Amino acid sequence: MNNFEANLEYAQSQDDIDILYPFRERFHFPQHNGKDVVYFCGNSLGLQPKSARYLFDRELSDWAKWGVEGHFNADHPWFSYQKPFSTSLAKIVGAKEEEVVAMNTLTVNLHLLLMSFYRPTKERYKIIMEAGAFPSDQYAIETQVRMHGYNPDDAIIELTPRDGEYTLRDEDILTAISDAGDSLATVMIGAVNYYTGQFYNLKDITEAAHKTGAICGFDLAHAMGNVPMQLHDWKVDFACWCSYKYLNSGPGGVGGIFVHETHGNNPDTFRLAGWWGNEESTRFKMKKGFIPSKGAASWQMSNAPVFNMIAHKASLDIFDKTSVQTLRNKSLTLTAYCEFLLKQLTHLEFEIITPSEPHRRGAQLSLLFGKDGRKVFDALTNEGVIADWREPNVIRIAPVPMYNTFEDVYSFYEILKNLAV
Repeated sequence: MNNFEANLEYAQSQDDIDILYPFRERFHFPQHNGKDVVYFCGNSLGLQPKSARYLFDRELSDWAKWGVEGHFNADHPWFSYQKPFSTSLAKIVGAKEEEVVAMNTLTVNLHLLLMSFYRPTKERYKIIMEAGAFPSDQYAIETQVRMHGYNPDDAIIELTPRDGEYTLRDEDILTAISDAGDSLATVMIGAVNYYTGQFYNLKDITEAAHKTGAICGFDLAHAMGNVPMQLHDWKVDFACWCSYKYLNSGPGGVGGIFVHETHGNNPDTFRLAGWWGNEESTRFKMKKGFIPSKGAASWQMSNAPVFNMIAHKASLDIFDKTSVQTLRNKSLTLTAYCEFLLKQLTHLEFEIITPSEPHRRGAQLSLLFGKDGRKVFDALTNEGVIADWREPNVIRIAPVPMYNTFEDVYSFYEILKNLAV
């Protein structure tokens, strides 16, 4: 039981014992009136690691020094630049190194994976997703369904909360999967819902999908670096993510994928063939006939976009200095403290629509305003708080454990407490 207190001294005392507090100094914070902003928007774009500039300069120097020979002679050879990332990414998602690879961007990867894992037949063609998913997921699934000649209104099963509720009940998700039965080809859900911040039970969803004979995958955009996962042990079939949110890898930063070894090490698993996905020892023989590399690497299309991966390296270097569980332990307390303080406010008309159970959410809290939501958001911005506005009336905040502090959370509360809207 947390014995929280709504005062600055308590918040500072928690920062004094926080082993992650020094990590804050590894990031640049936007400024407001000469001070660090209260940055609660890491669920949209993470902060810049200070080491990124040094790493960019080093690659520019290697390019100038080596030209094309930098592919093999640079300090971090470009030919294999993405390979070390798999060690870090595997720890973050709970996978084997060969099951993950950094490549492309989120929606490109989602399409590539759906080409492999949404393989409808006349009897088994339906796909389950959550209603109100991020538009990119909606668009990708709709077009994949149409490409195979099916009507999205028939083939897509959208999971909606019960009347008067904002989040999905675990039992309703599992029932929908079971009810779809033999007609279900694929389940593809966002692991953490971007709007509500709900963290779904990936293990149970995967088991339920497999019981029907379906494939199961997840969009981890809001889960990567936010919540602990064990994708290999849970036998998740596939997943994809972006790196610019909790992974702090810059706007439009490189994405990544997970493919369970059951599929990744099976050469008969369908994948769109690309040069960089070909088996490395024969890649430069330039012969016809695609021979897939082992694991997730065989889904690669082209060589690594090095300058789009530099910030990713900077961030993963920081993740390597801690663990997902350490981040999660702080996040549970930091988010709970934020929730505690928000519940002290009585002059603003809002409710928290993110699940109250800690295991059903990550760092995000979504505040649904009955009125004046936009006014509150604009007022927060004017006071040096960077949060995220989502139509029609939600302010999303994310106290990120990597660089946010208990004092940040208290400052946010103080600003809200003194707002007159």
